[in-house]
Amino acid sequence: MSLQGPLIVVAETPATELTQALSAAGAFPIVEATWADAPTAFVSVKPAAVIIAEPGPPPSESSARMLCLQIATASGPIVPTIGLAYGDLDAALPVALPADASLPVARIVARLQSALRVRALHAAVLRRYEAAGAQADTLPQLPSTDALDDATVLIVGRGPLYPALSVAMGERVKLTGALSVENAAKYLNARDIDGVVVGDGFSQVMIDAFLAALAQDTRFRDLPVAVIGETSDDFAEVLPNIDHLDPDPHRIVSRIVPLVRLHAFEARLKRVMKSVEAGGMLDAETGLLTREAFWRDLGQAIAEAADRSQPLSLARFSFEGPLDPRAALDGARLMTRLTRTIDFATREDDGSILIAFGQTDLRSAHVVARRIAGLLKTTMLVPHRPHDKIAANVTLATLKAGDTLDSLMLRVMGSRMVAAE
Repeated sequence: MSLQGPLIVVAETPATELTQALSAAGAFPIVEATWADAPTAFVSVKPAAVIIAEPGPPPSESSARMLCLQIATASGPIVPTIGLAYGDLDAALPVALPADASLPVARIVARLQSALRVRALHAAVLRRYEAAGAQADTLPQLPSTDALDDATVLIVGRGPLYPALSVAMGERVKLTGALSVENAAKYLNARDIDGVVVGDGFSQVMIDAFLAALAQDTRFRDLPVAVIGETSDDFAEVLPNIDHLDPDPHRIVSRIVPLVRLHAFEARLKRVMKSVEAGGMLDAETGLLTREAFWRDLGQAIAEAADRSQPLSLARFSFEGPLDPRAALDGARLMTRLTRTIDFATREDDGSILIAFGQTDLRSAHVVARRIAGLLKTTMLVPHRPHDKIAANVTLATLKAGDTLDSLMLRVMGSRMVAAE
């Protein structure tokens, strides 16, 4: 990722080593500023990123508050801020992405490059919105809530630190726990995970194998990872957001949460981008078709299937009992991973999900639907009741001669025909 600036480096004393590393990585121009001058420099330079080169509280509280406000309210794409931290000294600004001051400067530069990729994605989304201004009424709204509301952190561990870490993390962000690296890998593939904490209770060989799997999968290259204790430095070369931390639950949370927020924001941007590229046909929250697009596509699919004598089946997935909004959202996002390329789906207002199985007769649709329902049951989580399972009830119907959209939907929205056990 290009480091073309401008960049602002904030420090009371010259951060020579850091600025030299940034310059060697291609950053230009680099503006060095003291805390007193930082707000003025931000307005005049309009930086692509800010680096706070000294850990701990800033010497000027008023300048820090002004700079923090400027970063948070800057127009255009986000301005990522890297703040050095060390031991008990946190980053100087709460909006900063922490980076341990003891890390080699190359690691700090890599973390900045990772954050600038999110800025580039944000800029691309804003350009697409501007280019599609004439179709603004059909495009999704950019989310305005805190991205941390969407985030999920995976805690992998089974040692004495696990309970305290779960409580501390659960106060800030939604979490999923895994007592084995095998289950952790399963959750990473099935769910949207925005950060991983590898706790105690595992051998070094198991931890290294898990980190090696993350490093080899490009989907997880920018994933925030906190590891209790030390591991090989080789992982840091491909995982820019990995940190090795002491077993202090609150410090672990404070260091990883800002990175988790940025990763969740990136996931939001990717969903919005897909929706924009699809002309607003995709729901930016779930990745499924919007209801209007689904009904339009289903009507066309029914007409084509009847004209060409091809099979078409429809399934409705409903869930027993009231669903937490987050559980319903997770189920819908999981559905985007499970549907085939020839299928399309949407989420109804009551949380149920409709899927159209293209070129699929009732028997084959039954097999596919049961497999999806089984995966939903084992993957969706019930908030505050982790040992309960969510039952996905499936109603199936297939296109018959003379069927219309209304008649097909009447059969699907009727009584339950098959339940996933």
